[in-house]
Amino acid sequence: MKRKWIKSVIIIVGISFVVLTIIGLLFRDDDKLGGFITDEGEREFTQAYDTAMKDLPNPTKEFWVETEFGKVKVYKFSEEGTESKIPLLLLPGKSAPTPMWEPNLKDLMEDRPIYTIDLLGEPGLSVQTKSIVTANDQAVWLNNVIEHLPEETIHLAGLSFGGWNAVNVTLYESTKIASLSLIDPVYVFGPIPLKMILASIPASIPAVPQSIREKMLSYIAGGAETDGSEPISKLIETSMRTYKSKLPLPEKITEEQLKELKMPVLGILAEDSTMHHSQESMDVGLENLKHPLSHMVMFSNASHAINGEYPEKLAKNIVDFLHEVDINMNK
Repeated sequence: MKRKWIKSVIIIVGISFVVLTIIGLLFRDDDKLGGFITDEGEREFTQAYDTAMKDLPNPTKEFWVETEFGKVKVYKFSEEGTESKIPLLLLPGKSAPTPMWEPNLKDLMEDRPIYTIDLLGEPGLSVQTKSIVTANDQAVWLNNVIEHLPEETIHLAGLSFGGWNAVNVTLYESTKIASLSLIDPVYVFGPIPLKMILASIPASIPAVPQSIREKMLSYIAGGAETDGSEPISKLIETSMRTYKSKLPLPEKITEEQLKELKMPVLGILAEDSTMHHSQESMDVGLENLKHPLSHMVMFSNASHAINGEYPEKLAKNIVDFLHEVDINMNK
């Protein structure tokens, strides 16, 4: 059943990736750090962040990890009786810190411990201290976090831009990753369609009249209306307005790189996603993921906001996949 929360998720994962990518291409200053534009903006963001966090389960632990490119905020969520399971680390979409996982955390943490992070170079509590200019830089800091986690092995899941991050760090040869769950990832199984990029331009230019911007945002969101009244929606709106990201444009994952992945991969695609051509992406995954436990799933009537539209179905697919991987590891 689709939830009201879909409106907020659409704003996060359907709009902000392309909008902020365009802004980055047009206005990025090389060799400088991402950050909040003003102190007032940072205070406004922090207040919105704290409000949105109240809708999540209480973390069992929260801590910082020092990396080569800055310090990363990490949360752990777990329930009694699950600590023996291999944990799952969740990587969020563009401009979307930990609170974006509100629809998914309760279902996932019933199965195993869950880690979440705020990405470096994106709005959140993590603090970037060194320029991130290449895909390798992205992999280095994320691998620093993974290596710091106390468990010997982890599962990794990423939504949208987080899916790209997951594959990118795996290609860096991170040694602790047992599996990948890629939730409608961008730049992994296919490129962003040109019409999506063109439609996003009005949404990224403040001078464009609000009525036109809203129409473009609705198109990007797959026809859904956007609503800035909910806590997570307010957080993302504040993120986009107060934070300037200076990250490099993601490099498209090639088919040869997909073939190099040695661990099981679950690819979950949204049939109605505007972020790629879904059937073509499905075919790329089926053809190039070589591990025998890898498989692709298409969610019918789902948009790029798939984790807010179908949280229970998404959790079941991921949990079932992780169980299969865990059993295979113990043989």
